[in-house]
Amino acid sequence: MGFRLSPEAREAGHRLHAHDTLGSTNTEALAQAQGSETGLLWIAAHRQSEGRGRRGAAWFSPEGNLAASLLYPVAGVAPEHVATLGFVAGLALVSALDDVAASCARPPPQGGATGEVFRLKWPNDVLAHGEKLAGILLEGAGKRAVVIGFGVNVLAAPDGLPYAATSLAALGCDADAADVLAALSCRFVEAARIWNKGRGFSNVRQRWLQRAAGIGAPVTVRLPDRTLHGLHDGIDEGGRLMILAPDGQTHTVTAGEVHFGGAATAA
Repeated sequence: MGFRLSPEAREAGHRLHAHDTLGSTNTEALAQAQGSETGLLWIAAHRQSEGRGRRGAAWFSPEGNLAASLLYPVAGVAPEHVATLGFVAGLALVSALDDVAASCARPPPQGGATGEVFRLKWPNDVLAHGEKLAGILLEGAGKRAVVIGFGVNVLAAPDGLPYAATSLAALGCDADAADVLAALSCRFVEAARIWNKGRGFSNVRQRWLQRAAGIGAPVTVRLPDRTLHGLHDGIDEGGRLMILAPDGQTHTVTAGEVHFGGAATAA
């Protein structure tokens, strides 16, 4: 099935450029931003040959998985609020995956105290039963826009990673990438409306915490100059990870390699 946006996204002014093959949907969105394009523009590809994650890591993206990026305008948004779009994206993606899973012929078995399969791992991952299912990558596109990249393991998950990974197919869900994009475009409109150019981040934060993985569990964060150990204490009003250390002190982390539970993915 061909890629499509939801009616809600089209009504909100979102547009879609669909491709058979791209090196990277983020790279294409950045190239669009170098011209006169400011968004709201989705770039999607059936195959992505040079996908990337944070810190330049390669992102496995064969045909059948979702590789999509949204060029999102941020003119007039305070700089400190722009980075919180990652939490908007995470909230939208986990909600979209809920929608997709619910419509599958064999929905994934439910789990967890709230009965939800999909969980958010700070700052940019979605886990399913503790295994990595999706990642999000934000990249600046000048002062006018940000590129938000989404990679979702729909049909296949990579092998040989230092952490466990899964796919919707492995969970028993028969959705395709087009279904995920349609649901994601709808949920992004909803989440962005709550965010309200950063003014509503406290509401996004509350919703994000409700779906966060590992709250209250042991966490280790490797920083360039030290390693922090403690309990995952949520995120603060700036989106920074909070760690409650054994001595009772709370540390806040802007970026680092995060490990907890059985899902040791690089953040």
